[in-house]
Amino acid sequence: MTKRLVKSSIEIEGREFLKLAVPLASAQVAQAAVGFVDTIMMGHLNTESLAAGGLASVSFQLVLNIASGIVMAVSPLVAEAYGAGRKRQIEQIARQGIWLSVLLSIPLMLIIRHLDSALLLLQQPAPIVALADQYLNFILWGIFPALGFAMLRGYVSAISQAHVVTVIVVIGTLFNVAGNYILGFGKFGFPRMELAGLGLASGLSFWLMFLIFLIYILRHPQLKEYRFLQNLHRLRPQLLQRLMVIGVAIAVTIALEYGLFAVITFLMGILGTEVLAAHQTVYQTMYIIFMVPLGMSYAVTARVGQWFGQQDLKGARRAGYVSIGIAATFMVLTAIALIVYRQQVIGLYLDIDNPENAYVIRLAVPMLLISALAQLLDGVQRVAMGALYGLQDTRLPMFLSGLAFWGVGLTSGYLLGFPLGLGGVGLWTGQSIGVAVAGVIFVWRFHRLTARRCYLGSE
Repeated sequence: MTKRLVKSSIEIEGREFLKLAVPLASAQVAQAAVGFVDTIMMGHLNTESLAAGGLASVSFQLVLNIASGIVMAVSPLVAEAYGAGRKRQIEQIARQGIWLSVLLSIPLMLIIRHLDSALLLLQQPAPIVALADQYLNFILWGIFPALGFAMLRGYVSAISQAHVVTVIVVIGTLFNVAGNYILGFGKFGFPRMELAGLGLASGLSFWLMFLIFLIYILRHPQLKEYRFLQNLHRLRPQLLQRLMVIGVAIAVTIALEYGLFAVITFLMGILGTEVLAAHQTVYQTMYIIFMVPLGMSYAVTARVGQWFGQQDLKGARRAGYVSIGIAATFMVLTAIALIVYRQQVIGLYLDIDNPENAYVIRLAVPMLLISALAQLLDGVQRVAMGALYGLQDTRLPMFLSGLAFWGVGLTSGYLLGFPLGLGGVGLWTGQSIGVAVAGVIFVWRFHRLTARRCYLGSE
């Protein structure tokens, strides 16, 4: 009888998780398609544009994802309040989330505007940096709506109303595709702006998604009950500080992870334009796949947070493990697909029949195989991290991330890539080792934290 009850509760949790995870993961994939489409069109411009655009895209995503980590603090706090049935607190948290997005945007725009200087200091080729700057100077105008969208996504996820996110992101992605074609290649009477046009189209797509999302929330029968835009002028310093404490820890963790990927990209640039172009094709592919467990991590943060608000740690633990299991299954299947269809994947970015691309393709294939093998623990570490966020456990994971991503990942990648002479393959191998170590550490942390208070199946 007990086993049947446990099985039933796991199945119910799995269904509830997927109700949130499917739209959130789909939305993340669609949103990543903005960069994916940009990358494909960069490749159709020329190899230099692909390398420069990849450098610019990685740099922008690094800044955006770190800042998004701060506003992500809205999700676990709203989920806890929702689980506890505290409507007024939900409104207050969301209201401060809007303020947080505004306050972060201005310094971030200044940072992005001057990223070219940082890239030159990191020994990136000057002609490539000049091209990258064209993209960055336009996409930086999308930083506020991108942060606002991330905050609203966390808010609706925490109250189990995430189904619309996919639709909005698909609309934004289609808009971006059309904008890339028109502005990047000079169609329908518009000037040919190349990388600048791609950056402008992406920035405009962020604005479109944010405005549609905001209008939807204000008109939805259930969501409009939470009047978080009322009294928007009222800052609550204590609540804003709490968001910052949780959010900064999340942001630092994201910075450590994405910072590893960014530094690896910069090191690829030192190895040459062809190595950087090969790396960009693999990175963009893995980035899109990674959006699925990233979307799952938002869902598990909400599910664990809701149980946490009800003071039911058995439910929280079950939600975490069910989510990790689903993520692991998905990542195994994608790894198999990448290994089997590796040539076709590279062919999405480069013409494999063009002799000029032969060297880049030869570099990209082993990088793709290595990253495919590391996919399992990459997805697991992200979902396990999301489960920890649902418990509002952010500080220790921050330090553990530094150990895994930088102490292990960057160190081993540098040693393999340069002293041992493995080049780009060595850098990808080290990066994958760091991600794998992080996966093991975060699952161990979640297991140990929840095992102190409850045992799976003991109800």
